[in-house]
Amino acid sequence: PEKETALTPKEEAAPAPAAEEPPVPEHPPATEQPTAPTDEPAPVPTAEATPASEEGPPAPPAEPQASSPEPKSEKPKAAFARKGFFASGFRPLWLDPAVWGVGVHLSVTLLKCSVRFIVGTDWKAVNEEPFLSTRYTVQDLGSGDKIHVRVKAVSASGASVPATLEQPVLIREILQLPRIRMPRHLRQTYVKRVGDAVNIMIPFQGKPQPEVVWTKGDQPLDTSRINIRSTEKDTIFYIRQAQRSDSGKYELAVRINGAEDKATLDIRVIEPPGPPQNLKLVDVWGFNVALEWTPPVDNGNSEIKGYMVQKSDKKSGKWFTALERCTRTSCTISDLIIGNTYSFRVFAENACGLSEKAAVTSGVANIKKTKTTYQPEKIPQRDMMEPPKFTQPLTDRTTTRGYSTHLFCSVRGFPQPKIIWMKNQMEIREDPKYIAMIEQGVCSLEIRKPSPFDGGIYTCKAVNPLGEASVDCKLDVK
Repeated sequence: PEKETALTPKEEAAPAPAAEEPPVPEHPPATEQPTAPTDEPAPVPTAEATPASEEGPPAPPAEPQASSPEPKSEKPKAAFARKGFFASGFRPLWLDPAVWGVGVHLSVTLLKCSVRFIVGTDWKAVNEEPFLSTRYTVQDLGSGDKIHVRVKAVSASGASVPATLEQPVLIREILQLPRIRMPRHLRQTYVKRVGDAVNIMIPFQGKPQPEVVWTKGDQPLDTSRINIRSTEKDTIFYIRQAQRSDSGKYELAVRINGAEDKATLDIRVIEPPGPPQNLKLVDVWGFNVALEWTPPVDNGNSEIKGYMVQKSDKKSGKWFTALERCTRTSCTISDLIIGNTYSFRVFAENACGLSEKAAVTSGVANIKKTKTTYQPEKIPQRDMMEPPKFTQPLTDRTTTRGYSTHLFCSVRGFPQPKIIWMKNQMEIREDPKYIAMIEQGVCSLEIRKPSPFDGGIYTCKAVNPLGEASVDCKLDVK
């Protein structure tokens, strides 16, 4: 009974039986007079319906003794909130009780009440002794029970008014903890184009059937645009026509009676970028043109991969690609045709493709023909004068009577030497029997239908102003 008095408030309408109250905390020193805390009963309808006259007289009021050497300290305050419950245990979470004074250590006592009892109160102490932690797990609870929970803060001056949950807690056993099985391709950024449909199915597990909650930035989803359908094993996220505003991170939570698993779905909706800005024709020289521009204002919600540069000849009016993908915001176009006039335009490109419009240069580039003067190369004069010299001599020949034969030799010299043919040291002049020729330094003498009388020593003599040279051969006619 003394233990019950220590933890039962003075003003309670229906104090609990003595056997079901926890012992009195032993924090106060021995010299201090015991005092009884004043608190109010938990908001349980059946507990308040029991009259106070059915029990013994209430405990005397807690008043400090005049002779007590300890200074008076105010009672602490306690407040708590439900954390959740698991397979066979309920875990409440309460806030730290307020500390009054210096050096006062506080502890708490957790009580539970089953609503299965209709008549009277049935508050039972869960912890045997007070403790300083602000978390506690209630073990060995039965599935299907409904319990009320209250907590008291205890200091040297006594216990506080209990803080009680307003609604009873239903204990249900979790057969399988919730778990989200996020597909591999959804663990990275999920990219879609504007106007495409977004249809994503994410499976999960958990028993009993989990509660599925979708949020975006801690706010509920816009059901006018996003459709969510959840079953016992999966949830489907569907958007008929995606827009840029649908981009962002979506949080999925699967909960079972306080236990939950979370996953994040990152969606990016992209579209073609805008055109580049401030395209300028910086310089024109020779066959080359220099261009500069700035990135587009709208990148289409995707990184710019590069730029396509095109040129157009004023004569044809057709556009041709000069650079397929330029990664910088400047370039040089070369190999232009002299005398033509060119215009240029630039497209921006991202993961969705090229921009619908292009930036076009305001001016044109005229490739002018430059005047050039031919300067012949000056070759130094060289002395080419050379006396005659035979590079290939005459060779002895044997021929048959009546068959024409030829004598050959080669000579060089500058100026070109004069060739003289002789037979037996006698110059051969205009004789129809002999035909003498010279071409590219090769000298030849044809003897037509020779007879034995035509045999002898033949000489070829070359003469120019620097000198002369000669070669001999023997001809036999059989």
